[in-house]
Amino acid sequence: MSVTLYHNPRCSTSRASLELLRARGVEPTIVEYLKTGWDRPTLERLAEGVGGVRALLRAKEPGAAALKGVADEALIAAMIADPILVERPVAESDKGVRIGRPSEAVLEIV
Repeated sequence: MSVTLYHNPRCSTSRASLELLRARGVEPTIVEYLKTGWDRPTLERLAEGVGGVRALLRAKEPGAAALKGVADEALIAAMIADPILVERPVAESDKGVRIGRPSEAVLEIV
Protein backbone atom coordinates (compact mmCIF):
# COMPACT_ATOMS: atom_id res chain seq x y z
CA MET A 1 0.00 0.00 0.00
CA SER A 2 1.22 3.44 -0.90
CA VAL A 3 0.79 6.20 1.68
CA THR A 4 1.89 9.80 1.32
CA LEU A 5 2.48 11.78 4.49
CA TYR A 6 2.50 15.56 4.19
CA HIS A 7 4.85 16.11 7.07
CA ASN A 8 6.43 18.80 9.20
CA PRO A 9 9.38 17.21 11.02
CA ARG A 10 9.34 19.99 13.64
CA CYS A 11 5.81 19.01 14.72
CA SER A 12 5.55 16.35 17.43
CA THR A 13 2.14 15.20 16.18
CA SER A 14 3.47 14.81 12.67
CA ARG A 15 6.46 12.84 13.96
CA ALA A 16 4.13 10.65 16.04
CA SER A 17 1.98 9.91 12.98
CA LEU A 18 5.08 8.91 11.03
CA GLU A 19 6.17 6.60 13.86
CA LEU A 20 2.73 4.97 13.98
CA LEU A 21 2.79 4.30 10.25
CA ARG A 22 6.26 2.81 10.45
CA ALA A 23 5.23 0.67 13.42
CA ARG A 24 2.52 -0.79 11.18
CA GLY A 25 5.13 -1.63 8.55
CA VAL A 26 4.20 1.28 6.28
CA GLU A 27 7.03 3.41 4.93
CA PRO A 28 5.22 6.43 3.53
CA THR A 29 6.36 8.79 0.86
CA ILE A 30 7.20 11.86 2.90
CA VAL A 31 6.48 15.31 1.54
CA GLU A 32 7.95 18.09 3.65
CA TYR A 33 5.42 20.61 2.46
CA LEU A 34 7.14 23.56 4.11
CA LYS A 35 10.06 22.93 1.74
CA THR A 36 8.14 21.90 -1.37
CA GLY A 37 5.10 24.12 -0.95
CA TRP A 38 1.59 23.31 -2.09
CA ASP A 39 -0.14 23.36 -5.44
CA ARG A 40 -3.81 23.90 -6.11
CA PRO A 41 -4.62 20.40 -7.46
CA THR A 42 -3.09 18.71 -4.41
CA LEU A 43 -4.88 20.96 -1.93
CA GLU A 44 -8.18 20.50 -3.75
CA ARG A 45 -7.78 16.70 -3.76
CA LEU A 46 -6.86 16.60 -0.07
CA ALA A 47 -9.68 18.98 0.82
CA GLU A 48 -12.19 16.76 -0.94
CA GLY A 49 -10.96 13.84 1.16
CA VAL A 50 -11.35 15.63 4.50
CA GLY A 51 -14.62 17.43 3.93
CA GLY A 52 -13.55 20.76 2.48
CA VAL A 53 -10.79 23.30 2.29
CA ARG A 54 -11.63 24.79 5.67
CA ALA A 55 -10.93 21.40 7.31
CA LEU A 56 -7.32 21.73 6.10
CA LEU A 57 -6.82 25.11 7.76
CA ARG A 58 -4.53 25.09 10.77
CA ALA A 59 -6.62 27.39 12.95
CA LYS A 60 -3.83 27.82 15.52
CA GLU A 61 -1.65 29.72 13.07
CA PRO A 62 -1.71 33.50 13.56
CA GLY A 63 -2.59 34.11 9.89
CA ALA A 64 -5.63 31.83 10.05
CA ALA A 65 -7.80 34.32 11.92
CA ALA A 66 -7.68 36.72 8.97
CA LEU A 67 -9.07 33.97 6.72
CA LYS A 68 -12.32 33.48 8.59
CA GLY A 69 -15.19 33.72 6.15
CA VAL A 70 -13.12 33.92 2.96
CA ALA A 71 -14.11 31.86 -0.08
CA ASP A 72 -12.43 28.52 -0.70
CA GLU A 73 -10.47 29.92 -3.65
CA ALA A 74 -8.96 32.63 -1.44
CA LEU A 75 -8.23 30.09 1.29
CA ILE A 76 -6.38 27.82 -1.15
CA ALA A 77 -4.42 30.80 -2.47
CA ALA A 78 -3.44 31.71 1.10
CA MET A 79 -2.32 28.12 1.79
CA ILE A 80 -0.19 28.12 -1.36
CA ALA A 81 1.36 31.46 -0.37
CA ASP A 82 1.94 30.39 3.25
CA PRO A 83 2.17 26.56 3.53
CA ILE A 84 2.19 26.64 7.34
CA LEU A 85 -1.54 27.43 7.19
CA VAL A 86 -2.29 23.79 6.32
CA GLU A 87 -3.03 21.48 9.24
CA ARG A 88 -0.47 18.78 9.83
CA PRO A 89 0.11 16.03 9.21
CA VAL A 90 -2.06 14.92 6.32
CA ALA A 91 -1.92 11.30 5.18
CA GLU A 92 -3.24 10.08 1.83
CA SER A 93 -3.64 6.59 0.40
CA ASP A 94 -5.98 4.84 -1.99
CA LYS A 95 -8.25 4.36 1.05
CA GLY A 96 -8.68 8.08 1.65
CA VAL A 97 -7.25 11.16 3.32
CA ARG A 98 -6.89 11.83 7.04
CA ILE A 99 -5.54 14.66 9.10
CA GLY A 100 -3.35 13.18 11.82
CA ARG A 101 -5.08 14.82 14.76
CA PRO A 102 -4.96 12.71 16.78
CA SER A 103 -1.96 10.92 15.31
CA GLU A 104 -3.82 7.61 15.28
CA ALA A 105 -6.23 8.93 12.63
CA VAL A 106 -3.65 8.23 9.93
CA LEU A 107 -4.02 4.50 10.64
CA GLU A 108 -7.60 4.61 9.33
CA ILE A 109 -6.29 4.67 5.75
CA VAL A 110 -3.68 1.92 5.91
